[in-house]
Amino acid sequence: MVSLVEGKLLWTPSEDFKRQSQVARFMRWLDAEKGLKFDDYDALWRWSVDDLESFWSFMSEFLDVRFHQKATRVLASRAMPGARWFEGATLNYAEHVFRHDKQGPAIRYASETEALKEMSWADLRRQVAAVAASLRDLGVKPGDVVAAYMPNIPETIIAFLAAVSIGGVWSLCAPDLGPGAVVDRYRQIEPKVLIAVDGYRYNGAAHERGAYVRQIADQLPTLKHVVVVPALHGAVDRQIFPDAKDWRELAARDAKLDIAPMPFDHPLWIVYSSGTTGMPKPIVHGHGGIVLEGLKTHAFHSNMASNDVFHWYTSSGWIMWNSQVGGLLLGATIAIYDGSPAIPDLGRIWRFVDEAKVTIFGCGAAFFQNCMKAGIEPAKIADMSRLTGLGSTGSPLSAEAYEWIYDKVRSDIWLTPISGGTDFAGGFVGGIPILPVYSGEMQCRCLAAKVEAYDDMGKPVIDEVGELVCTAPMPSMPLYLVGDKDGKRLRESYFDTYPGVWRHGDWIKITPRGGAIIYGRSDATINRHGIRMGSSEIYRMVEDLPEVMDSLVVDLEYLGRDPHMALFVVLREGLTLDEKLEAAIRDRIRKGLSSRHVPDSMHQVRDVPRTLSGKKMEVPIKKLLLGHDLAKIANPDSMANPKSLDWFAAFAPGFIAKREAHTL
Repeated sequence: MVSLVEGKLLWTPSEDFKRQSQVARFMRWLDAEKGLKFDDYDALWRWSVDDLESFWSFMSEFLDVRFHQKATRVLASRAMPGARWFEGATLNYAEHVFRHDKQGPAIRYASETEALKEMSWADLRRQVAAVAASLRDLGVKPGDVVAAYMPNIPETIIAFLAAVSIGGVWSLCAPDLGPGAVVDRYRQIEPKVLIAVDGYRYNGAAHERGAYVRQIADQLPTLKHVVVVPALHGAVDRQIFPDAKDWRELAARDAKLDIAPMPFDHPLWIVYSSGTTGMPKPIVHGHGGIVLEGLKTHAFHSNMASNDVFHWYTSSGWIMWNSQVGGLLLGATIAIYDGSPAIPDLGRIWRFVDEAKVTIFGCGAAFFQNCMKAGIEPAKIADMSRLTGLGSTGSPLSAEAYEWIYDKVRSDIWLTPISGGTDFAGGFVGGIPILPVYSGEMQCRCLAAKVEAYDDMGKPVIDEVGELVCTAPMPSMPLYLVGDKDGKRLRESYFDTYPGVWRHGDWIKITPRGGAIIYGRSDATINRHGIRMGSSEIYRMVEDLPEVMDSLVVDLEYLGRDPHMALFVVLREGLTLDEKLEAAIRDRIRKGLSSRHVPDSMHQVRDVPRTLSGKKMEVPIKKLLLGHDLAKIANPDSMANPKSLDWFAAFAPGFIAKREAHTL
């Protein structure tokens, strides 16, 4: 196997592959129907970002977006934040799923303990209709929040489609999230109904959640009803849930599916993305924006059609769960797996891809890296011949992982890593089936995503690493953040650095040929396997321990290597960070947040560096531990405790050396 470097040509689409792609069909349609001829993808992309109104209007027509009421205009205001899309238009996400009157399976699913099963389109429609009617009977009206504490199982998808079909607003947390973290999210959004499992199975073990659900419900004063899905025990435990509704009764009734048209910007779901301070940000996306972005991303950048089977290995707490469900918008069959990817071994997901007849498969970059390190050879343990596309996201995919995929999965696969975010439920850069694949590089900036790399002066640069920004609005950008009455938090989160320009918080390089390489987070947000969490949530867990006086956490991402989260703690006088205290901190984070947010290393420090205003200096310390010059990243004159930097300055060289040697 010849060693690869970034930028080496790995794959070129055949003329037949290009011609049959969804984006090529769109280009031919634009030429024939609209008189717009584009010779290559770069020309198409530039038109899409320069003429947003025409792109989104024509794309909606081409992909058959069903508007009950037409918009008065496509884009009433281009301001960011505050862009107004398709004013006056009405539609519903669920209708775009069930417009496909198909035979055959809508969902294929399996788990650690269950063999592959199927749910037909007819049965999906029947159960969604039943649950929607039941939610109406429980008093759910348009705008009411239906929250869920559910794993990646068909019932979660049914509950989502049922809620949004009647105008309810959906919000979901995975059941591996601790009750404190769930309450932090759900108390802000004031749900009327909570749908939850009594437990789940993961990594070969059963995880009871009945007491957690009761604890969560008791702390949500707006809650009117709890619906229990007896996924673990097969029956609702009436000692824990004396008044709860049984999911099986809600889903078993006879009802007609009655989907209510909603305004374009009617709230569809609330997802969470955390900054470095304060509570998790409850981000509201609308029906229209998500339908348009989902159709565009899946059709053009995943090359998905109604005859595809789409599997993205994800937890229900990741935005990729939402993306996975979005495959139904195009009439594709979605294949979902609930459980660990390493039980009984790292070949399990590859065998599931074969069993479920998957044609488009995606996963977090860490999964591919782990398979590579473990010596997994997918083509030898499963049939990869049906796969046409292979996606990756969550963290940068190294050139070595590109090499492994072409050598061990399939030599002629279209490899299409993407990078986007929970914040707008879409992709900024990704794949396109009419361009070549180069190692370590995403193929393109996505259609209608005016992405640039900004230098320190806020100017766009090519072939240099800069801040990832988006300089034009997209319809799936947040409508608002719950509780952010004056929009201040929204502006501070995305638009303060460059007024009127979305700053995403990633390092990016745009290559001269139009591709992109992501180098990790540029801010202090914790990104663990694609699931982002604010450092403030870590601090709430850690600093609640009586032994811990202060703390600082940094999440270090490295292109081509495993990420590393380091926790620094200031302890009470006379205490030492020993194995017992480390175990207590890990246990606290594991139970209060999740196992994925447990630090990789812990270190005792005398003081946490802070600015004059008292803010923890997470970004400067992160840059220091990534090898930046301390003199260029921290100004002692602007610090409350400049001597605190001495310890970190002495610590950094050894830390960096160990990371480079892969021994930390």
